Amino acid sequence: MADTGNRTLRLLSLMQDRRHWAGPDLADRLGVSLRTLRRDVERLRDLGYPVEATPGVSGGYRLAPGASLPPLVLDDEEAVALTVGLQAAAQAAVAGMAESSVRALAKVVPVLPPRLRRRVDALAAATAAVPWSGGEGAVDPAVLTTVAQACRDTVRLAFEYTAAGGERSERLVEPFRLVPLRRRWYLVAYDTARGDWRTFRLDRLAAPRATGARFAPRRLPADDVVAFVQAGLGMRPGTPVTAVVRAPAEEVRRRIGRWATVTDDGAGGSRVAMESDAMEWALFALGATEADFTVLEPPELAERARAWGERFVRAAGGAARP
Repeated sequence: MADTGNRTLRLLSLMQDRRHWAGPDLADRLGVSLRTLRRDVERLRDLGYPVEATPGVSGGYRLAPGASLPPLVLDDEEAVALTVGLQAAAQAAVAGMAESSVRALAKVVPVLPPRLRRRVDALAAATAAVPWSGGEGAVDPAVLTTVAQACRDTVRLAFEYTAAGGERSERLVEPFRLVPLRRRWYLVAYDTARGDWRTFRLDRLAAPRATGARFAPRRLPADDVVAFVQAGLGMRPGTPVTAVVRAPAEEVRRRIGRWATVTDDGAGGSRVAMESDAMEWALFALGATEADFTVLEPPELAERARAWGERFVRAAGGAARP
């Protein structure tokens, strides 16, 4: 029964993420059969949620206008804190955290009363952010939210875009998905003027605005949207890094938890896992723990750590160990 209840909440959340779902796609996301999906939809209807079904090849399910998740009971301070916290988490490097935070922002921001939205904007404007990426590729949370909502609502999006060479252009696209990758955000969308799929860096995108014109989602010419972005940008997948740090997991998580997954390894130690596109960056992160550590993989990172260690010893005026 608990699994059924959790799946029902997941179904409701998915239906808020997108205005229309094809039955097979929705069943696949939930990992259930079409028959089970129909039962879950009926359960939502029994709970009072107006789920509309359309038959046929292009049929599927959608929440009727006005349907929403059960309301959260938040006072003003809690609502502002939640929104600001989600904006900060949207810039985080924890696996899955950034994308989940943007999806949550796309749901929370539209229902904030104007007075609270003004407080959030004022707080963001008065705060000097120190993004984990060192400032390069930082994206305005308002841009993230606007683009995420356009993806969710399948409405065309207009914006100004500056290419790598500095050329500026006006774009009108059918937004598909936001992808956080290598400390940057990318929008995958179908460019209507060029008649082809494009990948846009969000830090080069300005003044995004939803046009209100709905569109039928196209099929991406790739099985995986992340692989599509990597291929288009000539990126190679990041290298998995695993290390054991001789410090409590809570302490290590406080220092580098936004860059890596940290778990308790027993006896007061921690196991750190991350994906890095540069060995130097992984060493920076491990060094930031301010504790002894042992690299488990990859072997080239262990060699790089040894070379760095010898160089640092020489820099301190000592002799490196053989």
